[in-house]
Amino acid sequence: MLPSLPFWADLLIFIASAAVIWVAGSSLANYTDILSDRLHLGQALGGLILLAVATNLPEIAITYSAASSGHLDVAVSNILGGIAIQTVVLVALDAFGVRERRPLTYQAASLVLVIEGAVVLAVLVVVVMGTQLPENLVFARLSPDVVLIAVVWVAGLLLTQRAAKKLPWTDSGEAPDSQPKPRGHSQKTRAVEATRRGVSTARAVLIFSAAAAATLVAGALAEESGTAAADHIGLSGVLFGATVLAAATSLPELSSGLTSVKQGDYKLAFGDIFGGNAFLPVLFLLAAVVSGQAVLPNAHASDIYLTGLGGLLTIVYMAGLLFRPAKQHARLGIDSIAVLVLYVIGVVGLVALPQ
Repeated sequence: MLPSLPFWADLLIFIASAAVIWVAGSSLANYTDILSDRLHLGQALGGLILLAVATNLPEIAITYSAASSGHLDVAVSNILGGIAIQTVVLVALDAFGVRERRPLTYQAASLVLVIEGAVVLAVLVVVVMGTQLPENLVFARLSPDVVLIAVVWVAGLLLTQRAAKKLPWTDSGEAPDSQPKPRGHSQKTRAVEATRRGVSTARAVLIFSAAAAATLVAGALAEESGTAAADHIGLSGVLFGATVLAAATSLPELSSGLTSVKQGDYKLAFGDIFGGNAFLPVLFLLAAVVSGQAVLPNAHASDIYLTGLGGLLTIVYMAGLLFRPAKQHARLGIDSIAVLVLYVIGVVGLVALPQ
């Protein structure tokens, strides 16, 4: 969409696109909750799919733009780097969102969330397996790895949906002394507040559609302008996609997560991050259809590295949900500190990898 521009112009467009993603993406998440309540989708399969797609529209736009323009490396690194950095969003929620003198994992502890983390790991395992397949294993613009990723994701949604209704554990796997209100109560509160303000369903659909369109356009512009700006300064597409671009597309998750945590809905904030991370590799299916190529067999060593990093950070938080550290250190739980340190080390290692 963009002509050849000087570095400063590409940088300004990227910053403006990131700002639009922040504002429009936050509105999108809010009105997704309202529409889910109005249409009685809730935690049903349709509601989970709508939430996953809506909250990852920037990544969808970037994947389409990068795949159609031949920048598959940017698409892959943005998806896999996005999983790592969206997990780090939980560190920010722990530091700036939790009001009680307990870490985020102590407040959110639930076996349902551990299952959601396991779904993320399952999808990432299939990603690694897909990198070892032959490049010519493509039929009807699809390869078996991207199809299997989508199947595992849907199976994970069904499992988490079932677990949310009833688990054969005491209190259905909910930890004692965790958040007093049920998961998702903040969504209901936002829907009730919208009704009180006289927001009709038609208006909610209109705002949702406008925010979705703005997010899609901003995502595509962020990919093009950001890639061009990175080229100007000699930054590789992999490193840019995994760090700067992934951070920009994680802004809506940060905004909606802070809103949920400040309303005491810690389980929802955690579930949204894990749910979004499980969905992101499904976008490899879109990349394969658009490019007509096998995506994962062409992955670089850095992509496999990012997959491992995302899995490692997820495991740390899964352990935190099980062990429930009760003490804060500089407003963070010990699990959040470990995630932050591991992410910084991981990015340093990514820079050190041979390009």
